[in-house]
Amino acid sequence: MSTFTIVLLVILAVLLIAVVVLYFLGKKAQKKQAEQQEQINAMKQTVSMLIIDKKRMKLKDAGLPQVILAQTPKLLRGSKLPVVKAKVGPQIMTLICEEKIFDAVPVKKEVKAVVSGIYITDVKGLHGRAPVVEQKKKSKFKQLVEKAQEKAGAKPVK
Repeated sequence: MSTFTIVLLVILAVLLIAVVVLYFLGKKAQKKQAEQQEQINAMKQTVSMLIIDKKRMKLKDAGLPQVILAQTPKLLRGSKLPVVKAKVGPQIMTLICEEKIFDAVPVKKEVKAVVSGIYITDVKGLHGRAPVVEQKKKSKFKQLVEKAQEKAGAKPVK
């Protein structure tokens, strides 16, 4: 066998092992995420609250209790997450919001939110009109890519 084929076989073996390991780690992470989602669903309750402020901030700067910082992995403490400051009853609380509903949460409005611990999972009822979520302007490059995709038929024409 030549040196080239031996190198290719070793690289192929390493890639195959990496794919198998990632497959099993993915299954394990998926099970863990499903268990966490079950816990969130078991603990959820609907609460009326006045949203004071919302921001994306680092976990250590958000003003969350020290217990939460201690439970969080060290790599995630510096990452930014959506934080909502809300008045729940007579108390002002700092809550973590789910990323997919963060843009829909209105500021300085009273809402009925589904809360699980300090985690806002859904905003159900809004008092007054629902806020219009402004779409961000697309860069020129993204606009050109979108046009090219429409012409190629890769994306449905709006």
